[in-house]
Amino acid sequence: MLVERLTCARVPTLHGEFELCLYANSGDDKDHMALVMGEVSGRENVLVRIHSECFTGDVLGSLRCDCGSQLSAAMQMIEDEGRGVLIYLRQEGRGIGLLDKLRAYNLQDQGYDTVEANLLLGHQADERDYGVAAGILNDLGPKSVRLLTNNPLKLQSLQELGISVRDRLPIETEVTVENANYLRAKAIRLNHFLEVGRDGRSV
Repeated sequence: MLVERLTCARVPTLHGEFELCLYANSGDDKDHMALVMGEVSGRENVLVRIHSECFTGDVLGSLRCDCGSQLSAAMQMIEDEGRGVLIYLRQEGRGIGLLDKLRAYNLQDQGYDTVEANLLLGHQADERDYGVAAGILNDLGPKSVRLLTNNPLKLQSLQELGISVRDRLPIETEVTVENANYLRAKAIRLNHFLEVGRDGRSV
């Protein structure tokens, strides 16, 4: 897959000043992005978060998931370190798109978990691809990364795509009444590195 950096611009945020880089690729027509803080080219053990788009969580602050909280937490961790990359992939709803994500919400309100809802709609549990993320990292040039993720599939995919992942760092956020079942399903059904008790609280 060909990945091309189109342009970058300075973006000051509540979590410090980043450079926002926009990428095109040969696999789809979506605008994937990277938020970069500090010098990362040629550096070892660069802190990296690969975040998939979540309109409801990232923009609206929805409590149904942990996406918006993870986005903010990752930016804060990069700011604390003074260097890092947050790749923002346009893969809404674990790759199923916003329309079916909202349909999945309705199924979840009927008692199905997030995995069951995706399957009932004819999708896989997780349809994301990390080829663009690997291409962006190759363009930015870190020699190795420490990956902020709870998702073993993301970790495995990047390693298979040739990215040197030296370490995995957890990125857990608050468990709430609204997202407890969602997080429990991710832990049990998708094997995410999360410890969610039966009462919905982290243990």
